[in-house]
Amino acid sequence: MHLGTRPILRRVALTGAALLAATAAMPQASAATGDRIPAGGGLSAVIRYTENGIPHILARDYAQLGFGTGWAQAADQVCVLADGFVTVAGERSRWFGPDAAPDGSLSSATRNLASDLYFKGVRESGTVERLLATPAPAGPTKDLKELMRGWAAGYNAWLAQNGITDPACKGAAWVRPVTPTDVAARGFAVSVLGGQGRGIDGITAAQPPAARPPGAQPPAAAAPGAPAPARGPAAEPDPATAAQAARDFFDTGRYDMGSNAVAFAGSTTASGSGLLLGNPHYPWQGGRRFWQSQQTIPGKLNVSGGSLLGTAVVNIGFNEKVAWSHTVATGTPVSLHQLALDPADPTAYLVDGKPEGMTRRTVTVPVSDGDPVTRTQWWTRYGPVVSNLGPGLPLPWTAGTAYALNDPNAANLRGSDTALAMGKARSVAGIQDALARTQGLPWVNTVAADSAGGTLFTQSQVLPRITDELAARCSTPLGRATYPASGLAVLDGSRTDCALGADPDAVQPGVFGPAKAPTLRDAPYAENSNDSAWLAHAERPLTGYERVWGNVATPRSMRTRGALEDVSAMATKGRLTVSDLQEQQFANRVPAGDLAAADAAKACSALPGGTATGSDGSVVDVSAACPVLAGWDRTTDSASRGALLFDRFWRRLTASTAAKDLWLVPFSAADPVRTPHTLNGAAPGLGRALADAVAELRAAGIALDAPLGEHQFVVRGGQKLPVGGGTEALGVWNKIEAPWNAAAGGYPEVTHGSSHIQAVGWDRGHCPVARTLLTYGQSSNPGSPYSADQTRLFSQERWVTARFCERDILTSPQLKVVWARERR
Repeated sequence: MHLGTRPILRRVALTGAALLAATAAMPQASAATGDRIPAGGGLSAVIRYTENGIPHILARDYAQLGFGTGWAQAADQVCVLADGFVTVAGERSRWFGPDAAPDGSLSSATRNLASDLYFKGVRESGTVERLLATPAPAGPTKDLKELMRGWAAGYNAWLAQNGITDPACKGAAWVRPVTPTDVAARGFAVSVLGGQGRGIDGITAAQPPAARPPGAQPPAAAAPGAPAPARGPAAEPDPATAAQAARDFFDTGRYDMGSNAVAFAGSTTASGSGLLLGNPHYPWQGGRRFWQSQQTIPGKLNVSGGSLLGTAVVNIGFNEKVAWSHTVATGTPVSLHQLALDPADPTAYLVDGKPEGMTRRTVTVPVSDGDPVTRTQWWTRYGPVVSNLGPGLPLPWTAGTAYALNDPNAANLRGSDTALAMGKARSVAGIQDALARTQGLPWVNTVAADSAGGTLFTQSQVLPRITDELAARCSTPLGRATYPASGLAVLDGSRTDCALGADPDAVQPGVFGPAKAPTLRDAPYAENSNDSAWLAHAERPLTGYERVWGNVATPRSMRTRGALEDVSAMATKGRLTVSDLQEQQFANRVPAGDLAAADAAKACSALPGGTATGSDGSVVDVSAACPVLAGWDRTTDSASRGALLFDRFWRRLTASTAAKDLWLVPFSAADPVRTPHTLNGAAPGLGRALADAVAELRAAGIALDAPLGEHQFVVRGGQKLPVGGGTEALGVWNKIEAPWNAAAGGYPEVTHGSSHIQAVGWDRGHCPVARTLLTYGQSSNPGSPYSADQTRLFSQERWVTARFCERDILTSPQLKVVWARERR
């Protein structure tokens, strides 16, 4: 229902007291409980839309707040949401075919069939229902369950009352009403994204070795903890190879999720209050997008920020007193347990010499245009048997050995409770307390600032309780290679004395308590760019934590180095304001360029005859590239000339050249921000990388000094929008990742990068000073006015002024009020 007149609006919500009265007049929340699809019950919420389609959801309790959130998310993202519910129901093969690839938003499964086998197994085993029934704090709170119940009702009510216009799912039979358990199942998928969700292919492919022919003798039992000899084509993983594969598998720089975040203390700011700049790097398409809103229950909750689609809470954001963001953490969220198998039965394993049978989970998946597919998964006391962690780390199931994957986040449905508690916090101390009470974050760090000038960095994530002592005592030969390299423990699963144990302050067994999390409070700045906690502040390194949390005294990524240089200089400058945060977001400085461009130009000029040999053996005249590299402004602004050439050159050079050969001055733990440095002009492959980059651009008809924005762009509504920013290899804060497509003009679409950006501070007034930007817009429907409006702002490096306080909401020139409600 649209309330089009300003007098009506003001009668609905002119002051805080009037808001309370308005919410009290709303229909009472439904008393219905359980998992049926709500057909009525009178849930409702007032949704007040301001510029860029940002909803401010007003409700009288958590069920109705969830209702308004589910309604508003459906209005913007119904097709993406519906697709995700197909995923967690295990029905992708039925609707989209077994061999197609999921969008990757809810797992790393490479085919729909593997995704379905896993998620249908989760549903049929009652995993989510058991977690919902677990009392808090180990399980979700009553408030969260009410939010999820309301979210499902709001989503369903929107479906019932509105026609779908998005061509992605208009008229599709797979768009259906959902239940609260569907919402919880989506939360479960998010929780295990870094664990079981990354191992789905290996979980669903793991099968015992072929049965022995009649009369054949069983193999000799393997010694506890020692790999058994392989039989047939299976081979035990080589430790050295496995160490590198594990390092690659858990390398946060390779994810399609990452982030930067920095908090500045009051000692560095003009107002004496804290400042926060959050810059998460997430996919621009699919179900892992953020969505903006403000959620208000008068007297209980008032928070604004970004929510992951399908969640009923604000995941990153701010309130009157505190602001926070998350960055993907380096903690290794899983462990492996190497099983010594019963010689008589490869589906039984020995624990203290006694056989223990695996649990057989048989799952049948409907398939489009074909017979249903039935497969069996095998589960142990540690978790599912897994045949690999990515193609580089095979974990073969032999007659004597198998591997089980332990993911403690498979028992964690508390992530949204953590977000809800953080939304109520009034300080960084309150944020820390919320994290300690709920312990729900599965794979992220937290960076926060408050109005009193406090700062916080903490890696309070749910991790398996792998101490260095336990790893030393219980690692198998494979684990002795993988644990130091990546934090991936491979423990002897045949011994109960190798169990993970429990910390007294942990809400579930087998995980670290919050007291063990690397934490930095009230530093002049606290920053993270997806490296470990070691250098949250360059001059106050964090040490003493177990290897599973991350490494120390090791080279930092180019993005971390650049970020630390920038924020340290900002803190030293002092008198910072929100405007300084906005400038940092779009500075687009290229740390790799500052380190290497001048030396690359010199090496280019020194090439005999101005030529270099490409990887195909052709001789390329690169002389024109030398002045372009020398004259480049070392940024990835849209107008920057030379950025594209350096980008294409640098990607090739770093992909083919080890760090020890790339730099003349190696890494030093005593100077980790500035080392390594000084490009080796004689580095193997430098000339080849330059020749290939020049040849590539010329073949595509792209000038070597073309402005970056002419060839890094997106097209929205037929309009070409230049995009600034740069890739991980360049180290740019404003991270942008885009596939190269020479035929389409270069980088014609962004796949992931800067997403829900927020710059937040306080000026001692009642309202926070906040600027936000959702780079891809609120809606995935191309027909929506909010599908590309903020993308245009991002292209122009402009921001949205957040409307948080009542007077700001009510004075929006684009204010529109919707009373969303169930129809009885």
